[in-house]
Amino acid sequence: MTEDNTPGGEQPRKRGSMRRQDAESTSPREPTLAEQRARRKAMIEEKEREAAEHEAREVAEQKAATRRKVLIGGGVTVGLVGLIATFYTVAQPETVTAVCTDADGTVVDEQYCDEDYAQQQGGYTSGGFIFLPIGGFGGGSGQYRYNYGGSGTVGSQVSGGSFSKPSNANISTKSGKSVQRGGFGISSKSGGFGKSGGS
Repeated sequence: MTEDNTPGGEQPRKRGSMRRQDAESTSPREPTLAEQRARRKAMIEEKEREAAEHEAREVAEQKAATRRKVLIGGGVTVGLVGLIATFYTVAQPETVTAVCTDADGTVVDEQYCDEDYAQQQGGYTSGGFIFLPIGGFGGGSGQYRYNYGGSGTVGSQVSGGSFSKPSNANISTKSGKSVQRGGFGISSKSGGFGKSGGS
């Protein structure tokens, strides 16, 4: 029988075996110099990565904000241009030619639809017509009015157009005499409309 000579009666450790360490009583060993350097390097790289991500986010946000401003500015500009173009299109009066006709729609000399000429001849205007006396005593009167937008030669029936005066239109006769100026603040002679009187 062999005697155990190890102090305290402990069994000698076998080679290649591990002792279990108790986490509460065992103090952690100090990291080696290489481990400390590796940890420092990892911390620096992590901080650099976070800083780079933060900077990238800020740059992306600035670009997005600039893009929004450009889009909003562009939209406002396009909207204003469209509004102005629409305003000018609406404000731009169309040009219409007035053709003088008798009551039956036959084209006659344009002077018969001229109010000044009618007054000089003893005629008058009423209900959209110009009335001119027909030669001789008791000869009655001829009725004349403008057709707007129609065409035809003197003695022929007027083709197309309308007897209703268009608003916001530049109206003139074939010879270039202005009947009405269109646009804002329209000023016109009545062209056989609106005045009434008698001889």
